[in-house]
Amino acid sequence: MSLDVLLGLQWGDEGKGKVVDYLSKQYDLVARFQGGPNAGHTLEFDNKKHVLHQIPSGIFSNNSLNIIGNGVVLDPVIFKNEIEKIELKFGLTLFDNLFISNKVQLITPSHRFIDKILEKEKGDKKIGSTLRGIGPTYQDKIGRHGLRVGDIKYDNFKNKYERQKEMHSYLFKDINLEEFNSEEKQFFDSINFLKKFNLTDTEYLINKNLNKGKSVLAEGAQGTLLDIDFGSYPFVTSSNTTTAGACIGLGVSPKKVEKVYGVFKAYCTRVGKGPFPTELFDKEGEKIAKKGNEFGSTTGRARRCGWLDLLALKYAVMLNGVTELFMMKADVLSGFDKVFLCTKYLFEGKEIDYFPSTIGDSTIEPIYESFDGWKNDISECKEKSDFPIELINYIKFIENNLKIPIKLVSVGPDRNQTVLV
Repeated sequence: MSLDVLLGLQWGDEGKGKVVDYLSKQYDLVARFQGGPNAGHTLEFDNKKHVLHQIPSGIFSNNSLNIIGNGVVLDPVIFKNEIEKIELKFGLTLFDNLFISNKVQLITPSHRFIDKILEKEKGDKKIGSTLRGIGPTYQDKIGRHGLRVGDIKYDNFKNKYERQKEMHSYLFKDINLEEFNSEEKQFFDSINFLKKFNLTDTEYLINKNLNKGKSVLAEGAQGTLLDIDFGSYPFVTSSNTTTAGACIGLGVSPKKVEKVYGVFKAYCTRVGKGPFPTELFDKEGEKIAKKGNEFGSTTGRARRCGWLDLLALKYAVMLNGVTELFMMKADVLSGFDKVFLCTKYLFEGKEIDYFPSTIGDSTIEPIYESFDGWKNDISECKEKSDFPIELINYIKFIENNLKIPIKLVSVGPDRNQTVLV
């Protein structure tokens, strides 16, 4: 019996989808525990590339049942499109091996419109929302007038929908009603499609399987530094992206968590607004962005790039109780004369060695350690012994500082470009 958690340790986009896809054959169940279509998990294998937004990244494993847990918010329209694309592209039908929690909150058309209006009203103080309606849906959940997947089974669902829409009516003077009505029609068409799936109390399904000795991999979205409580507030997502969020988002006791896999890039990226101490504004930053193809898989927005921040990483390791580290995109740093790691900050005139909560409101400068770069292409490496000594030294320094072993290094986007170390 084991529940292992896989999550991101930075500002999202760490490569979690690839790792879940790689590991899923080892697990009986793969379960998403938070977030919604603001996530974009990119998987590459057999010369095919696919981006998942709401569906667990274990769907391409024949061994795994896949679960969308209660902590997720679901857009039925995007869900329907995802399912249909997967069926068309891969010939997979998911009606038998995809289970959705009755307690999942539904993203409705007005949530999406609210998101756009609120973000527009912020002007220069925008947080960088994906405009997918995520925040307003979580707001309605906390406000106790959200709609849940289990509601669609009953005849009074339309009445509940209309009551929620009435609560949102203050915005209707500012929207294109023709566009809204079109989205509303798609929404109800997609609700009928959603009814074809296994809609159940997934907390029972997960716990029953754990009690039978089955293994579960909990898959997170976004990253620790975007956590609603512990991230760089207010430039954060609307859910808890940490290990604790996995327990709440799936209905599992913390006692059942065994391994916690922390995924991070060999450098840092961030999409949208918000503080980013190690951000690069020079040719090295441009080189990382170009080599790493750093564009958001959900929005297409260019990602800001910078050197690896060990203080932020250490903070994320502490919050999550990480037991194993997975380093992604090590191949992107091939060819640099020097690579750098931030080991301290100059914060409000003082040198510190921790990640402060007021990072966005104060003057902060990174203090770096420099390393010789690895010049060789590492994309064909199969074992740790194939790595150049410069990369091995980089890995050792990170391990020694975090006191956690790096067990996996990604050397390219494909499933097979993965080295266990």
